[in-house]
Amino acid sequence: MKFQKFIWAGLIVVAILLGFCLSSLPDGKLHVFVLDIGQGDSILIETPTSERILVDGGPDDAVLKKLGKVMPFYEKTIDVVVLSHPHLDHINGLVEVLKRFHVGTVIMSGVKYDYAGYSEFLDEIQEFKIPVVFAGAKMSDGRSVDYVLGSVTLDMLFPFDSEQGRSFENQNNGSVVFRLLYGKRSFYFPGDLEMEGEEKLVASGLDLRADFLKAPHHGSRTSDTVPLLQRIQASYAAISCGVDNKFHHPHPITLEHFQQFKISTFRTDLDGIIEAVSDGDQLWVKTWGK
Repeated sequence: MKFQKFIWAGLIVVAILLGFCLSSLPDGKLHVFVLDIGQGDSILIETPTSERILVDGGPDDAVLKKLGKVMPFYEKTIDVVVLSHPHLDHINGLVEVLKRFHVGTVIMSGVKYDYAGYSEFLDEIQEFKIPVVFAGAKMSDGRSVDYVLGSVTLDMLFPFDSEQGRSFENQNNGSVVFRLLYGKRSFYFPGDLEMEGEEKLVASGLDLRADFLKAPHHGSRTSDTVPLLQRIQASYAAISCGVDNKFHHPHPITLEHFQQFKISTFRTDLDGIIEAVSDGDQLWVKTWGK
């Protein structure tokens, strides 16, 4: 009798594990997870063919727990890590990711910045011999080098030229900005770019249209200007900010701008993980709850 109970218990465990593995198989859709990591930014992108792109890592190792929620427990590879800029609320978690995951490529600006977490990040890249692509690199005809991964393209928008070794008085305006293109749908990822950088993007004449906008600088009043939103024409916006954060993000002016343009707005402090799903034609947004 005890032996039969043991067999049944084993079968139940196997069934649960099998169900989990089957649910983790690719569904042929693009998934964008704006992770709920407190006051900071971290976004995981899973392509239709299961490549994974991690944009920033938040302020600490909380990103590891959140990745465990949206990735299979056995998956230890991230194909591309994008560092928008080396402020602690974007880079600290990436240091932990580099230590625990196999990372295929790092995309970054290469700016100069005196911060211990940034130095450790660069040391980890060197130790694990991870290839680096510098945003702002140009092809022979002067066009920016985009990054193609399977069926998606990272349309690199900013900086316009290589910033390797350059110092910024405001690191936010050195943020790596790109659109993720998949089929008819596009997603805008601006790091913490502020008004100065947004003005340059608007004046550039580049195609900035996107269905989904990751709000720059956590919904601060220093970003999401009206001219930029007019160019992006987003239907959805996701704001990554901490509960009761000391900066009072998002700012009421930013929320008013989103309302003005009839942009459906989601917030990690209220909604938890925000997930956008697309088949290349349609786009759906759902939240996981706190």
